Parts: sequence; C-alpha cells; structure tokens
Amino acid sequence: MAKKEAKKKKKNEKVVKKPKKAKVSIKRFSFKFKKFKLPKLTRRKAILFGTPILAFVAVSIWLFWGIPAPGNLSDQQAVSTKILDRNGKLIFEIYSDERRSPIGLDEIPDYVKNATIAIEDKNFYSHGGFDLLGLIRGLSKYFTEGRAEGGSTLTQQLVKNSLLTPERTIRRKAREFVLSILVELRYSKDEILELYLNQIPYGSTAYGIEAASELYFGKETKDLTLAEATLLAGLPQSPTRYSPFGAHPELAKGRQETVLRRMVEDGYVTQEEADNAKGEELHYAETKGLNAPHFALWVKELLAEKYGDRVTEQGGLRVTTTLDLDLQEFAQEVVKEEVGKLENYNVGNGAALVTRPETGEILAMVGSKDYFAEDEDGKVNIIFAERQPGSSIKPLNYALGIKEGSITAASVLADIPTCFSVLGQEIYCPVNYDGEFHGAVQARFALGNSFNIPAVRVLALNGIKEFTEFTNSMGITTYTDPSKYGLSLTLGGGEVKPYDMAVAYGVFANQGVKKPLIPILKVEDWHGKVLDEIKLDEVEGDRVLDQGTSYVISHILLDNNARSQAFGTSSYLNVRGHPEVSVKTGTTNDRRDNWTVGFSPKAVVVVWVGNNDNTAMSGAVSGVSGASPIWNRIMRETLDKTETGYFDEKDEGHAWPLQPSNIIGMNICANTGYPPNDATPDCPQRFEYFLEDHTPEGGAFRQDIPIDRVLQQQATNDTAPENIEMQNHLVITDPLNTIICLDCGFPMQEVTISYPLIKQ
Repeated sequence: MAKKEAKKKKKNEKVVKKPKKAKVSIKRFSFKFKKFKLPKLTRRKAILFGTPILAFVAVSIWLFWGIPAPGNLSDQQAVSTKILDRNGKLIFEIYSDERRSPIGLDEIPDYVKNATIAIEDKNFYSHGGFDLLGLIRGLSKYFTEGRAEGGSTLTQQLVKNSLLTPERTIRRKAREFVLSILVELRYSKDEILELYLNQIPYGSTAYGIEAASELYFGKETKDLTLAEATLLAGLPQSPTRYSPFGAHPELAKGRQETVLRRMVEDGYVTQEEADNAKGEELHYAETKGLNAPHFALWVKELLAEKYGDRVTEQGGLRVTTTLDLDLQEFAQEVVKEEVGKLENYNVGNGAALVTRPETGEILAMVGSKDYFAEDEDGKVNIIFAERQPGSSIKPLNYALGIKEGSITAASVLADIPTCFSVLGQEIYCPVNYDGEFHGAVQARFALGNSFNIPAVRVLALNGIKEFTEFTNSMGITTYTDPSKYGLSLTLGGGEVKPYDMAVAYGVFANQGVKKPLIPILKVEDWHGKVLDEIKLDEVEGDRVLDQGTSYVISHILLDNNARSQAFGTSSYLNVRGHPEVSVKTGTTNDRRDNWTVGFSPKAVVVVWVGNNDNTAMSGAVSGVSGASPIWNRIMRETLDKTETGYFDEKDEGHAWPLQPSNIIGMNICANTGYPPNDATPDCPQRFEYFLEDHTPEGGAFRQDIPIDRVLQQQATNDTAPENIEMQNHLVITDPLNTIICLDCGFPMQEVTISYPLIKQ
C-alpha cells in the first residue's frame, strides 16, 4: 500500500516540477501551452466568429478613416474653373471670387425658410438627420444601378457640400449618414438651417442665400418677393441645371412652380398667393464677363453632370473646348445685325450652330441674338429648343426614298392637285409654297425648288413609321411616336432641335457616317493632370446611310440650276468663292419658323430665325430673305478659315463631295427622267447620278386621253359625252401610279390617293 502511495506521490511531483503536455480544458476547447497550437475544432470556431468581426473592423476603417469632424462645417479652399476655346482663349471663368455674405436666421424672411424646407426637407424639424425611407431608396439605387443617391435631408446636404466629396458611392453615403447624426447632436435645428442657408451652393459664384439674392436679383435676402424666394429655393438641388443664367433658364421657372405647389400643400401659402407669385415677372441682375454665353453655360452643365457642381465651380478645372472664339464672336455679331434688319418683318430672334462634320467639333454656337436681350428672353438657347423645320426636313425624306430605291434623283413626281385620304382623319390636300402646280417634276428639281406636293408623295411611298425611324438613325431625337404625325411631317409638321439638324446634315456631309457633336476636347485640373481627353482621330462614327445616297442628296442641294426656278440663280444660297456648298431652306406655312441649313465636307451651318413665343413673322420672310443672309455670311467665314488649314492642314483647298464607287452617271431624257425609248427617241437630254442598283427602267409612252374640247382640259365624270374628244399624248406614270401628261399643255385633274399605301 505504501509503495503505491509513494509511486502516486512521485508521479504528482513530476507533474508539478516538469509538465510535459499540461492541458487546461474549458468545455470543449483545449489549448496546448507548449506549442500554442489550436486544435482543428478551435480554429474553425475562431474563423467562424472572428471573420465577421475582422470584416466589420475592416469595413469600418474603409468607411470612416479620415472622416472630417462634424464641427468642421467651415469654408473650403476653392480654385476657379476656366473654360477655354480651342486656341486657349478664355471663354468663361467659373467662380473667380466666391461670393459669401453670411446672415443670421432672424434676418431671413419666413417664406424664404419655408420655401427651402417645403422643397428640400418637409420633415426637417421632426427627423434626426436622415430620412429612413429615402436612405433605403438610395441604397437600392446603389445595388441596382451602381450609385447611391436620393433621400437627402437638409442636414445631409449640408454635410455633403461642406464636409464630403460629391461622388455617388456607398462609402460617401455611409459617411454622410453618420456625420448627419453627429451634426444633429451638436447643433440645434435652427443652427443647422442657418448653416445650410449660408453655405449651400446656389450656382455660379453664389454660396448662401444672401449671395444668391445679390447675384440673381441684385438685392438683399430681406427684400426678396415670394416669387424670387421660391425661385432661389429651387436651385440647390441642381444649381447648374436650374440656374436662370444657365443653359436652360426655362427649367428655373418650372422648378419655382414646383416649390410654390409644395408650399401650398404644406400650408405655408395660400393658392392665391402661389398663383400671384407664379405670374409675377422676374427681373434678373445682369450677368457680366461671359463670352459665348450659351455655349459656355452648356459646357458648364456638362461638366456638372460628370464632376458635380462643387468640382465644376471650385475644383480648378481647365477645360479646352472645340469652340473657335473668333468665329463665335463673328457669328454672334452677324446674327444680331441681320435679325435687327428684319425688325419690320416681326422677326425677333435668331440662332446659329457651326460644326466640323468630319470630327463633330462644335466651332460656334449662338443661342439667341443677344444673351442679355429681354424682348426675346435671350437666355433661352434656341439650339436645344424644339421648332418646326419647314422644308429643311425634306432632304431626309428624299434620302430614304433614294436609299430604298422607291425613287431616284430623276424620278418624275406628279406635282398636280392631290388629296390624301387617311382613315379616321380629315382629307389632306397639300399645296405648294407658290400656290402653283408644276406638272411632271423630277425629284432633283422637286427637292431643289422645295415643291411640297412631290415631297408628300415621297413620304407616302416611304411610310411615316419608316421615315421617323430613319430620321432617328440620322440624329433627329424628337420624332418618337409615328402615330402623332401625318403626311405633313415632310413639310415640317413635327418639331426638331437645331442641334439635331446639325447632326443629321452632318451625315450627308460626312458621306453617310454620323458623328456625335463634340464640345470639349480636354479637361485638366489646375495642376495640369489630364482628367479626360478626346482624340479626334479615334472618335468613331456610325454608318447610317450609304455613300451613294449621301452623294446624290449632297449633289442635288449644291446644284444651283436645280433650285433656280424657285430661288433664282443669284440668291444667298450661293456662297461666293465656295461652289461646293449644299444647302436647304425651310419656312413653316404659318411663318413661325425660318431655317437655312447648309454643308460642305468641311462645315455644317444651321441657322434659325423667328420668335421665341411662336409669334408669326410677317411680310416676305422666307428661307432666302430670313435665315439665308445669316447663313451665307457665317458659312463663307467658316470655309475661308477651314480652306486655309486653320483647323487642320488637310482641310486646305475646296472640297467637292467625292463620287463613291456605287454611283454611276448616265444621260437621260430631260422631260421623262428615263433613257430615250421608242416614244422619246429625240428627247432633250441631261446627265444624272444613280445608285448602281437603282438605275431607271421603263419610260414614257403614248396614250389616248379623254379631253373636254370645250374647256380644253382633261375630261371628268361631269363632262358631257358629246364634248369628249380622245387625244393621243405622251404620258408617264409616277411612283404612286399617277398618270401625268407631258405634252397636254393644260393641268391635270385632281387625284385622290388612299394612305397608307398597299405595298407589294
């Protein structure tokens, strides 16, 4: 027994003196102190519980490392952004000296504060710094579209603009959320509102309500009317977009009306007060130091969309644009001068756009006769306005017909009294601008002289749906619903933007390739770091039209002989020293819009004159007497520069449209548009161009026609049988199967055509 106890004692002593593998067991966890090695089960649990903790720590560090203190709601250093022309000349400086005029909350009228709360954060005085539903919407936007946005309270906007960067990311949104709560804990609601109204950007150089009042209305905040206050309250959401001095001043008025509606809904003003404010005429302070104003403000808007308002106005960007300031100033002066000459014709405004079709560069943009004009609201940029194009849309219609082979440049079109019967609509009987009918007219001369009836016939052949789809491919963005239009669409019955017309005509100038219009070549920061740059030789266009069709349309529109019947041989459509220019005019039937659009392979110039409020012009205003003098002067100045290699050395010299390989030329009868046949063996001939796959087949033929011998006109159903005489005449059938007499010497009777046509 003693031996056993001694052995046990000895064993215990060994354990105490020299432990080999001592183990401490806590529940199921075992740790080996000697090797400090975790058993497999323990490592799995450590990973299981430790990974989320480590992930949380890592995410927290990523989200909040370097987060600014909520008490640091102070001014930030800012550097002005400069918009330059292509040669480095200053067009516009965004934020040269920041305008800040802090005022106390008690100095701000209640309706200014209430307007801000109504439009930006109706629950401002009841929430804790954030709108939970808005936050959820913003996060869902991030996971569905890759950017966080929406639901910002006044506190969040203050934090975002004063403490954070403008990028739309989940990281910035999380920082904004946390800082907003901390700001709410540190400051009272009135203090937050005062900070907001003194620091939030209102556009341009104005930070805070007092600076905005001075900039936009030239007065102190305490003197603002309800109408002025509500307009300013609508700006902070998107200062560049809604600025009354911006590219779209009409949006400022629409935003003001939204603010007024919200104030009525929240009980801050009565409906009568809102209506009075809505109808009040606003008088803005004059903006100074702005060259090429419509272009510069549009570029500013583009920058704000990409980089945010704060970077655009304070980030020291250096923006090299495509604009040629010398050409811009010339175009501005020409528009102003020529519109002034048209005052007696009730023409109040004009606009012009100049581009290089090969690259898409915008060389000049004149949005109105004078940015500061009050009689025509000069701040509206007509280049982006929707106006009826008149006949200037016709070349696209003829291009579709030639492309599809339904007509050629020589196709005879019946310019005779024609009515179109459309199911469910009133019968449509188009007339020509001169009130005359011209009989058998070939497409070249129908388009050149801008006759209406042949153009409507071509649209009937093409189909309205097919035509709108084709114009969309060419760059017209406003023809979105074919069901809204009738056959008058080819005469300008739908609205287009001058900007889109420059794109579409650029397709003809660029041999069928559509190039996007480019206003900006390079964006750098003020240290010279390139943020974005366009390599013009790398800008790819889309081929939307074959070279052959582009060539035929271009040739028709530069053919002075093809338009001489309507415009004479020495009109403003001829540019002295530049015979290679194609051009088309357009005037709406009600004389509300007047256009001239022309191009060469080196330049596209779009000119519009009219009145902003759609008031009709009077007198003899037409494409030749209205827009064309402006167009002629600007086109000549542009080509004088391009042909000396000013923009690119390869532009030197004249540039006729190049005849493509799929175009063939042949002699045809000048009266039939077909090669001579048995019925016309000795016809007078002329030369014409055709797509190689769509050369003319067929021709004129002889046919007996019933004639009213008394009235000496084509017999009708009302002609007495004894007065009918059959006469043999040379006739031809147009693409709508209308028979036209070529040698009758009297007009044909009216025909009625059912539309849509039954196509084979």
